[in-house]
Amino acid sequence: MIKVAIVYYSSTGTNYQLANWAKEAAEEAGAEVKVVRVAETAPKEAIAQNPGWQKHSEETQDVPVATSENLEWADAIIFSTPTRFGNVASQMKQFIDTQGGLWASGKTVNKVVSAMTSASNPHGGQEATVLSLYTSMMHWGAIIVPPGYSSDVLFAAGGNPYGTSVTQSQEDGSMVEDVQAAVKHQAKRVVEVANKIHG
Repeated sequence: MIKVAIVYYSSTGTNYQLANWAKEAAEEAGAEVKVVRVAETAPKEAIAQNPGWQKHSEETQDVPVATSENLEWADAIIFSTPTRFGNVASQMKQFIDTQGGLWASGKTVNKVVSAMTSASNPHGGQEATVLSLYTSMMHWGAIIVPPGYSSDVLFAAGGNPYGTSVTQSQEDGSMVEDVQAAVKHQAKRVVEVANKIHG
């Protein structure tokens, strides 16, 4: 059975939802799945100033915090992170940057990897964020599995070939595009490729 770690960071819940859709699909495809969140590094004062952030932080306290052991365990990793100035959120970046020991011991080589993201507007760095994460994965020796245009469902979700991305409404925080099917297709594709490599 292929083992998939879904590693996410979410301040108000969008990437948490993407992670859970990916979990559903990966399990449907026959994988063993762990959803883990990267540690919050923002000051409590900053979180408290945003009611949505505070609420989501409290609601997800029971989600396990991501560790190097999760990555070592996994055959495949799906990352989900909001964009910050065209790059991954600093919380996700810190988690990736602390994997030097895993990388140095060769334990990141041949991990099957894919990524998803969100931003508050369609051109707010979504593609750049996924590509930035993939640059790190190249250093890891990971096998990057983008969705490409491997299914028609991707066009309904905005057609990002690098990884599912969604716009979060600035008015109410809801997702603008309907990306559930695209997320699930991407996750199943990750399991399919991982089975070919590690199965």
